[in-house]
Amino acid sequence: LCGSSLEDAGWRVHMEWTSDPFGLWSRGRDLNAAYTVAAIQPTILKHGAWTYQALCRTKQGVVFETWTTNNAVSWSPLTRTSLPNPNSALDGVRLQDGRLLLVYNHASEGRENLNVAVSRDGRTWQAVCELEKETGAEFSYPAVIQARDGMVQVTYTWKREKIRHVTLDPSKFQVRDMVDGRW
Repeated sequence: LCGSSLEDAGWRVHMEWTSDPFGLWSRGRDLNAAYTVAAIQPTILKHGAWTYQALCRTKQGVVFETWTTNNAVSWSPLTRTSLPNPNSALDGVRLQDGRLLLVYNHASEGRENLNVAVSRDGRTWQAVCELEKETGAEFSYPAVIQARDGMVQVTYTWKREKIRHVTLDPSKFQVRDMVDGRW
């Protein structure tokens, strides 16, 4: 299962899947109408045997989500989350301990900060660290995995000049709750 999107004729999210990456691929229907929610670049988080959540970059100032409980056969309508999004990419992963981790810009405008949050259910997120924060700079396009040794590996564009790599130890995360939309 792969999250995908198109930007021609408006931003639209869809899913693609294959049992053989070198064989045939199938494409699902658009999950949004571009004139209602402009969303692209979904990241998929697995919650259970048949349940997935997709979080999407949007032009609406917040991250949008969609859920499936039937192994991606059908998806719920895209809805707003409590996480801000400055029209910037995000990426997530399910950690070995079951928590979900998301790397994103926690702002409704600008990409001057890059943040990491965790969740047990994909709905309530808690800040664990700020990877970057610099006025006038841009930090974007994160990619995240958890390696076999348990360490979280994050890459992202640093000021549109370089690719930065950061290693995080999820056992040392200190969570902070969001209050009034701020960490």
